[in-house]
Amino acid sequence: MPKINRYVDIDTVERESKKDYIDRHSPFIHCEDEAKAGEMFSVTVKMGNEYTHPDDFDHYIANMALYNGETLLARADFVAGALGNMKEHATVTFNIVPTGKKLTLVAQSYCTKHGVWESDPKTVSVSE
Repeated sequence: MPKINRYVDIDTVERESKKDYIDRHSPFIHCEDEAKAGEMFSVTVKMGNEYTHPDDFDHYIANMALYNGETLLARADFVAGALGNMKEHATVTFNIVPTGKKLTLVAQSYCTKHGVWESDPKTVSVSE
């Protein structure tokens, strides 16, 4: 099983040397805190918060996936050059239809050079 990396707090001494590496590889979930059952709900996953990721032939984000707990909801695949071979925030908006009383959303991304990275969970309450 591949190693799963997560966005973590970094101590002051290592901040600048590691923050760009960790930030650019971490997926971040952007969505509302509440959704309605049976209605379309938009969830945006963005790679990096402050730092952009390369889009080179041997180093790029190959995919981003959205999970509710351990259930895969959606996935987007990319090829090298999809972002014009420029450093950029790969961003995908997934439209899902929520069920149940809550969602526990987690995003994962795969960097061709640095493996799988996982977001912090985002809880969304689902109303009738």
